[in-house]
Amino acid sequence: MLLIQPKTSEEVSPRRFQIEPVGPQGKNIAEPARIKYLGVALKVVGLTFILGIYTLILVWPSGWSWHTGHTPHYLQMILGVYATLGGFLLIASRKPLAHLSLIWFTVWSSLVHAGIMAAQALENPEHIGHLWGDVPALLLVAVVLALLTPRGAEAKPAR
Repeated sequence: MLLIQPKTSEEVSPRRFQIEPVGPQGKNIAEPARIKYLGVALKVVGLTFILGIYTLILVWPSGWSWHTGHTPHYLQMILGVYATLGGFLLIASRKPLAHLSLIWFTVWSSLVHAGIMAAQALENPEHIGHLWGDVPALLLVAVVLALLTPRGAEAKPAR
């Protein structure tokens, strides 16, 4: 007699039915490439946070700076925070799986930052340039890192 056992939600997950390249031992061979690209993305974002934000503020202030003047206090603070985050992202780029909480902090804080800035830019017409400057840049950072960062069982480092 043949018995049919119900499958758990994990067994019928749509992700299980995706076609992924598999090596001889049944491991996903695309995963190392994904981690490699995540490392590259972390380096690009880290360097951008360290050097690029200030450069973009100088080149296009209406799309990147919320205050006017040479170096307002807020600007110095936000540049310091982003430069620090950038340095830690460079460290994380060496072993991304060991720094998942930092990567996810970057994803979620970028989404929140972009959302708040978008709302403020829409409310204050003098800041509308941010909808074409730092808002989409932060959304891009969040999306790229989120797509490249493994989740669940995929995020467990190989032993």
